[in-house]
Amino acid sequence: MNETQVVAALSALAQTSRLQIFRALVVAGPQGLTPGVLCEHLGLAPTALSFHLKELLHAGLVDVERQGRHLVYRTQTQAMNQLLNFLTDNCCAGQPCLDVQQPSCTTC
Repeated sequence: MNETQVVAALSALAQTSRLQIFRALVVAGPQGLTPGVLCEHLGLAPTALSFHLKELLHAGLVDVERQGRHLVYRTQTQAMNQLLNFLTDNCCAGQPCLDVQQPSCTTC
């Protein structure tokens, strides 16, 4: 992930509703959530949700799949992990301490 992508991702998450949407999708896991469920869960108007999902899509943090008449949104786990890796790349005085499978510092 390059700096431009990181800035886009952080900008997308730097808004309360988008952060709530992203976190709800993380919790939902691979099954994802439909816009209707997200609206109900987060109390957002459909037009507001659509706007925020578009921003998350453009930042590469979520993807969408059509399943019949429904759209299902999921987090892009790889992009999320790349963002975390970029942010923690030089933690621990530059010593490698980030396990890509478990993004948490093991020596700090």
